Amino acid sequence: MKSPCVVKIWALIDSGCFGDWVYDALPVEHVKRVLLNRVRVGYTERMKTYFNNIVRRLDNIAAYSVYGEVSMVRGLMIEVEGTHSNISVGERCEIFTRDDAVILAEVIGFRRDTAITMAYGEVAGIKPGARVRILKTDAQIFPTLDWLGRTIDAFATPLDGFGPLPQGDEAYPVKASPLPAHERNRIGKRINLGVKGLNVFTTCCMGQRMGIFSGSGVGKSTLLSMIARFTSADVIVIGLIGERGREVQDFIIDDLGVEGLKRAVVVVATSDDPALTRREAAYTTLAVAEYFRDQGKNVLCLMDSVTRFAMAQREIGLSVGEPPASKGYTPTVFAELPRLLERAGPGRGEGGSITGLFTVLVEGDDLNEPISDAVRGILDGHIVLSRDIAHRNRYPAIDVLGSISRMMPNCNSDSQNQLIDRARSLLSTYRDMEELIRIGAYRQGTSESVDAAIYFNPALENFFRQLKTETFNLEQSFQILAESLEMSEAPPTQSESASVAG
Repeated sequence: MKSPCVVKIWALIDSGCFGDWVYDALPVEHVKRVLLNRVRVGYTERMKTYFNNIVRRLDNIAAYSVYGEVSMVRGLMIEVEGTHSNISVGERCEIFTRDDAVILAEVIGFRRDTAITMAYGEVAGIKPGARVRILKTDAQIFPTLDWLGRTIDAFATPLDGFGPLPQGDEAYPVKASPLPAHERNRIGKRINLGVKGLNVFTTCCMGQRMGIFSGSGVGKSTLLSMIARFTSADVIVIGLIGERGREVQDFIIDDLGVEGLKRAVVVVATSDDPALTRREAAYTTLAVAEYFRDQGKNVLCLMDSVTRFAMAQREIGLSVGEPPASKGYTPTVFAELPRLLERAGPGRGEGGSITGLFTVLVEGDDLNEPISDAVRGILDGHIVLSRDIAHRNRYPAIDVLGSISRMMPNCNSDSQNQLIDRARSLLSTYRDMEELIRIGAYRQGTSESVDAAIYFNPALENFFRQLKTETFNLEQSFQILAESLEMSEAPPTQSESASVAG
């Protein structure tokens, strides 16, 4: 069913005072002229932002609306009939409840002539025959530089109480395709992450994509907060996907801090949000990062976590009838992961880059579980956090021998690579003999390499320890490691040890 578009606008009249301007059944162009005149007569900046946002939304209103009706609600699925060929997968629609409230939904599939949709919110209040209006515009956002310092939800709606969100001139699709490979620039220079263990052993470059893999409670969110506060990137875009609600404010206020928030945009979808909203928040995070990349900024995109994005996609796939594959994950999960992660990376031409750090919640501490294995194959390196190391109270609990950056060794100098190789060799030797050393079965002097590994192990353990409030740049990180390995006294020889024992 098609009907003329009806425009209704509710605008705030002044800060703290509310009133309604309702334009019903008026031509869109007339409404735009009235609003633009209101802007020119001299309202506050906050009011001007409201009016400009309304005008921009009016530009996206179609000449007519297509309606259908709800035929069935089954769990999270809502079946819509009467739309015929006027709707396609991925399009959004509005469902009107019995109280005339509006619930936003998305088309996720079809069954013959029936469209299968899933709501972005609760389905309470939807009844059989409820009207459904098809939104013909694609999901898009209009970012600006004024978004820095703001916290938004999956639909770019402000959550921080700091007034309306200014809208830019250019639309960025939420579900954009990655840049073509042949148009991308090459990986840029090294980027400081502020954590000495990462700066040295998993050196990251601008435009690189890394994964942080760990089980629950091992410290990946804390490590992410350290990187967000101390990185040398121009802009930070943070996606908190499926996080606990109580942790959001803690992360923004305590971990990110006032100074960190000034150059950051935070996108939030908590664990109690519907699956579609959690998935949408991940897409919105990348869309915001793409805007700042196109402004020539070197962007650090932090997402916590990709696993919850995959879980949301699995929930959507199972609802539409997809067969479960590996550990219940549907085929679309493994198709969507590269589409999401490949959006990070170098830009093109004179544009900036998106350096991506994506956390992966490892199920059962099994690094070979399906999501971990798939993400590891897509990204340009991985950082593993070990529960055993965390139990020793050494934080960040980085497992150096299990972590790798695919930009190394080319991004470091020869002397730095020699230093890294020496440290890795000592760590590897100590790990191989660790059990014998702990039970006292190893006798000093049996192997020079083992003796050296035992001697330097306390210095290496101390190198990896870092307080949450500490920061180290690249040069400082390599200097501290060099001092730990080269400026210490030489380990005692076997004869010296024997004389001491005697």
